[in-house]
Amino acid sequence: MISTTQLKQTLPHRYPMLLVDRVTEIDPGVSLTAVKAVTCNEPWYADVADDADHAYPVSLLVESWCQSAGVLATWQRITAAEREGLVMLFGSISGIEVHGRAVPGSLIEHRVRHVRSVGTTLIFEGESLLDGRPLLTVGSIVITMRPGGELAAPEDSSTDIRPERGELTRA
Repeated sequence: MISTTQLKQTLPHRYPMLLVDRVTEIDPGVSLTAVKAVTCNEPWYADVADDADHAYPVSLLVESWCQSAGVLATWQRITAAEREGLVMLFGSISGIEVHGRAVPGSLIEHRVRHVRSVGTTLIFEGESLLDGRPLLTVGSIVITMRPGGELAAPEDSSTDIRPERGELTRA
């Protein structure tokens, strides 16, 4: 089992966006099983009326599964020192199917499988289960790690974003 301390050494996420509570099984480079406990004390429920629908947001369900994939992507592959300065990037996600809903009190089990690697790019698939039944299916996601410095805009240029036309220009 991977402890909370080890998760925090592996993922950059912190409260309230660390959405993996525990890793129960890991076969490095092959597969991982993790759990996420949904509670009514999570910040996204703060303004939800008592009589409203408390379904766990699908976007957070997918994010939680992707964080689990991020643990598998880096576990015993990249040391903490090597991770320093690297940014984990999710390049694409496809084949998402939502089969049900989780609510506070649910214990979600994420299952992630490494499908293949192409250089430093990794492809994963898997599912999330709730009470042994499918909750989410993930056809594939693509993850890669890049130095943060490569992602920053050059210091000698300025960026002008024009949201009205969806353009990004350099001045």
